[in-house]
Amino acid sequence: MAVKLYFLRHGETTSSQSGTYCGRVDIDLTDAGYQMAQQFAEAYQFLHWKAIFASPLNRTVATAQPLSEKIGLKIQKRTGLKEIAYGKWEGKTPEEVNAEFHDDYVRWLADPGWNAPTGGEKGIDIARRSSEVLEEIEQTFDEGNILVVSHKATIRIMLCALLGIDLGRYRDRIGIPVASLSVVEMAERGPLIEVMGDRAHLSRELRERAGT
Repeated sequence: MAVKLYFLRHGETTSSQSGTYCGRVDIDLTDAGYQMAQQFAEAYQFLHWKAIFASPLNRTVATAQPLSEKIGLKIQKRTGLKEIAYGKWEGKTPEEVNAEFHDDYVRWLADPGWNAPTGGEKGIDIARRSSEVLEEIEQTFDEGNILVVSHKATIRIMLCALLGIDLGRYRDRIGIPVASLSVVEMAERGPLIEVMGDRAHLSRELRERAGT
């Protein structure tokens, strides 16, 4: 059996509802977000898990917590799994950012791999730090299911890096809805995507709260 990486985006937050940029702002889940975390745990508790890794931010730890409690595995927090730092864009809508930081915004939209939000991180920077976590997992585990709880941009970038997709296209090629799951098997011939952006573990009511 190969290693399987289960990439879970955190549950709903007020920022995912409003569409504001939220990277390092350490907000909590909404009530619906906590329900999403609980429903994931209920659906996946019977899988044989080897480890749980998560970004140390509140919203990701809270998403990992229900499964951690059900299966008795400690959450291993890694800063490399944090969300992109949006710098001066934190808490602002895309419309506000376009008005205040137009030139930076246009460059970032064109190629977020090599252009950063004003005072923030480039996609390539996130790829470097998150790859250290993936390398740690690869070196530690020969087989089994590993849960990686992270954020929208960070999961997109990790998937691009694993699948050989241009990092500059991470916002255009991969959709990662709130509380969605993507699965990559580290197969003999390289990473194999099995599932992307799945939300079947959520109730219909929660799936309809799509968010961003």
